[in-house]
Amino acid sequence: MEDYQLLIDLHKSANRQGPGGDAETKMALDLSMIDQSAPLKIADIGCGTGASTLLLAQLLEAQIAAVDFLQEFLDVLEGKAENMGLSETITTLCCSMENLPFGNEEFDIIWSEGAIYNIGFERGVKDWKPYLKMGGVLVVSEITWITDSRPSELQKYWDEEYPEIDVASSKIGILEKNGYSPIGYFILPEHCWLANYYRPMQNSFKDFLYRNGNSEEAQTIVKSENREIELYEKYKTHYSYGVYIARKLN
Repeated sequence: MEDYQLLIDLHKSANRQGPGGDAETKMALDLSMIDQSAPLKIADIGCGTGASTLLLAQLLEAQIAAVDFLQEFLDVLEGKAENMGLSETITTLCCSMENLPFGNEEFDIIWSEGAIYNIGFERGVKDWKPYLKMGGVLVVSEITWITDSRPSELQKYWDEEYPEIDVASSKIGILEKNGYSPIGYFILPEHCWLANYYRPMQNSFKDFLYRNGNSEEAQTIVKSENREIELYEKYKTHYSYGVYIARKLN
């Protein structure tokens, strides 16, 4: 089995495919200062199985385009939306975030939790900007250093995993340089990593290995995920996801 199919198998039954939380999604929405009673059009890019998509659909009068490049994740989202009576609110779209079929100024909000790293922060905020209406809001979470220096072991790991990792001031500067006005920022607290993401994943490892015949490839994925978890537990005071909220100016 290809590694990405194994990763799909590991993550598709999880509520979240990355750190986050309902309270934090609500906080980002409040900081956006969007009129939550108005009819809105939203793109949730890199939505996974839809934790943020479904919550936004419950909270807002919105039509939401839920985008992911993995149809298996979207299938799960569609099932949840149907069970929650939200199918008419959410439209799923299986495509790459690098090649989105949207029109200019189509959306009031572009939302992306824990996914922009797939394209890179700077490229994402540039490429997605035309799809936002003037005055529309971009909400993205991005892996962020929260100290000005960090242990070499941690620096080396993230330099290899995601070279664009940086401090919040750098990310905010990228937003400003690309025609956005930053209007909010906060970091995800520890429970968004451990209780909401890593612990459920760890609890799934045994069944995941069993389903996949305890193969060497499956064991390698578990080892890699455990390494990431260990680093977070050891160095969590140095990094988190930053949530960036910015308004399109021009």
